[in-house]
Amino acid sequence: MPRVSRPSSDLPPGQASAPTLDEVASRAGVSRATASRAINGGDRVSATARAAVEAAVRELGYTPNPAARSLVTRRTDSVALVVPEPDERVFSDPFFVHTLRGVNRMLAARDLQLVLLLARPGDERRLLRYLGSRHVDGAIVVSHHRDDQLADHLAALALPCAFIGRPWTSADRVAYVDTDNVAGGRAATELLIERGCRRIATIAGPGDMAAGIDRLKGWRAALRAAHLADDLVGHGDFTEHGGEMAARQLLERAPDLDGIVAASDLMAAGALRALADAGRVVPDDVAVIGYDDVGVPGRTTPPLTTVRNPIGEMAEQAVRLLLEQINDQRGPRPMRVIFPPALVRRDSA
Repeated sequence: MPRVSRPSSDLPPGQASAPTLDEVASRAGVSRATASRAINGGDRVSATARAAVEAAVRELGYTPNPAARSLVTRRTDSVALVVPEPDERVFSDPFFVHTLRGVNRMLAARDLQLVLLLARPGDERRLLRYLGSRHVDGAIVVSHHRDDQLADHLAALALPCAFIGRPWTSADRVAYVDTDNVAGGRAATELLIERGCRRIATIAGPGDMAAGIDRLKGWRAALRAAHLADDLVGHGDFTEHGGEMAARQLLERAPDLDGIVAASDLMAAGALRALADAGRVVPDDVAVIGYDDVGVPGRTTPPLTTVRNPIGEMAEQAVRLLLEQINDQRGPRPMRVIFPPALVRRDSA
């Protein structure tokens, strides 16, 4: 096999040059075009040639020119994580921290760059202009709302995308992963009914998010099946403060309530504070259940019973669905993966 002499790495700075694609091809004993296809993921390369090129790349320490590579592959090797939420919520809510960690872990293992895009209300036009310019190969969207219409817009752009959580619209046009939130809300409520609770309230999530609506639907279905009243509904914003305020209002409306199902662990933690201030003992006076099982349950007093939302697994699956679209010549297409919820029993219920 032909060999190419290289300048010694011991030479003074400036005298050693970076290895070129021609040198990789010569070292591997293939044409320049074959070497380029092997490095850039082309499919018209034999296994033998690909192995020889990969060996030459390692031996020479060759690094592809990103600009030249993008011209060949039409790829940026970057993926956007789109979060249409205020900055302060993104960096304080464990849900987003675990989502970001799961997505980044999957992308890093494939040598892809994560681009975090935060979009406050009203920023959609700027966000869509960036995505429409194909600065990224695809997008993963989390915590979307009815009015942002991101699923509609991304489907129209034909940009590969995957949503974490069922989109409010265009669910039949885009890929998404989710947990069965209706089943989760129902299971949490049934646990309280089994405990003997009869005045069960809920702190529902935002009414413009599918998760908020679905968890409320599950709570209501369980109560109706047990022939219990479903009038004690408070609304929060998936934050601890929102949960606390909603719990205080529910206690004023129904001092005799004996159970609370909160649509997130942060809201459940807020409810625990409101109950403690009101002199209610948990779970003796009021049993409380949250939703997510990420970070919060271990720090509450008492430890929080909750519904496990498999956030890490959903984030990783969303990346798989996105990369499948990016690497498939058919482009974007609708796919869905639904994870089952699971009750995690602790002392609050």
